[in-house]
Amino acid sequence: MSTEAFPQGNDRRPTETYPVMQRTGIRFFRRMSRVAYGNLREIGLRAFFIRDIMRAFADPATYVPETFRQMRNIGVDSIPLACIVAAFIGSVIALQVRYQLFQGIQLSVVALSVRQMIILELGPLLTGLVLTGRVGARMTAEIGTMRVTEQIDALETLAYDPIAYLVVPRLLASLVMLPVLTVFANVVGITAGWLTAILATDVMSVQFQEGLKLGFAPFQVFYSLLKAVMFGGAIAIVCSYEGYITEAGAEGVGRSTAKAVVIASVVILTLDALTAALLANQLAA
Repeated sequence: MSTEAFPQGNDRRPTETYPVMQRTGIRFFRRMSRVAYGNLREIGLRAFFIRDIMRAFADPATYVPETFRQMRNIGVDSIPLACIVAAFIGSVIALQVRYQLFQGIQLSVVALSVRQMIILELGPLLTGLVLTGRVGARMTAEIGTMRVTEQIDALETLAYDPIAYLVVPRLLASLVMLPVLTVFANVVGITAGWLTAILATDVMSVQFQEGLKLGFAPFQVFYSLLKAVMFGGAIAIVCSYEGYITEAGAEGVGRSTAKAVVIASVVILTLDALTAALLANQLAA
């Protein structure tokens, strides 16, 4: 049989050369193959980026001084925003739970609901999502601007590792400060729920305190902080990567920033769901 019937290498027949009845199926499968190839390529590039981050940890003289400055930018400057969001969420939960209770249910359930929703879910999740917009966008814009203005190339010329100078400090700062911010958010959210319950409803302070102690386990705090650590790592890695590969000038910076916020938010929600699925039995215990 002649081998001319089989394309060799990249010699692939154009879709238009096939019979009309076959073109739709061929076009569909070729499009799916391009999408699959593009997704695998993106996964591979991000894996290599994480590998470069691991290698950059061998240069502490470069990233340690910058880490403290990033801890202030990421953590200290974000405390007011995280606390404001947590306060409103805690207040709303307390009001909604109180007025949705059936007759005869103990009012201490209000405090129990506030504690569980804030510590287990809304505290770390909303802190991560809020900081994705504030901190993640800033990371992408800063690194992306340095890329398009060739400042990263200048760092390489001066024998600086750009990953160690730009990415590792932001990653370390996020891993440390996201749990700290989550602790602030949890405390403020529960405090706001307590004040709202005793001032705006008929729940007494003693009943609220009893509800806070009901069924409490230290693992719940660990669960909240574990989520915060994962969310911090996701924000730093995703947003730094999108900034690092930015192209096409100012327009590219804006496009990378928007893409980074969307991807980081989706990753955070995915990690949240996976963590709940894997550790839900531990919470029940």
